Amino acid sequence: NSLLVPVDVTEPSSVESFANKVEEKFGPPDLLVNNAGLINQNAPLTQISPEEFASVLAVNLGGIHNMIRSFVPMMERSGNGIIANFSSYWGQSTASEVGPYCATKWGVEGLTRSLSQELPAGMAAVAFNPGVINTDMLRSTFGEQASEYPSPQEWAIEAVNRLENLSATDNGKTSNP
Repeated sequence: NSLLVPVDVTEPSSVESFANKVEEKFGPPDLLVNNAGLINQNAPLTQISPEEFASVLAVNLGGIHNMIRSFVPMMERSGNGIIANFSSYWGQSTASEVGPYCATKWGVEGLTRSLSQELPAGMAAVAFNPGVINTDMLRSTFGEQASEYPSPQEWAIEAVNRLENLSATDNGKTSNP
């Protein structure tokens, strides 16, 4: 079974509608993967517009918050579930010209740890560091060097195994490759 629905994670009503459809069709999810992400165009912080900064925050942190608000209560009622919030190596380090992205990924780490303290036993919130993947986002910062890393298709095989192996004992941790 599948359910394909376009969702704007920055719009609370869009996320709520999606969550209701998921619950109606499948019940509460066992695994919620929050992987929507946006990176700013490479530039020093002083040259990044307030609009671009706000967009990165809205997707990378606001989107996760909207998903948590819409899905976690139903998961709590079932007493089970893992919330995997995509972080990054830049959630534990920094790089020039991608300050807004780094800030949001540090935020994902903190948000996830805070959520982990609020969840009942049997559930977990995990900051999921996917590793370095050859995507448009990586090419925007790494250029040609991005081709040295796995494609999304190659990465997906490892990622599924990592995600499937998360458990309640991982609550509050960062899952690194």
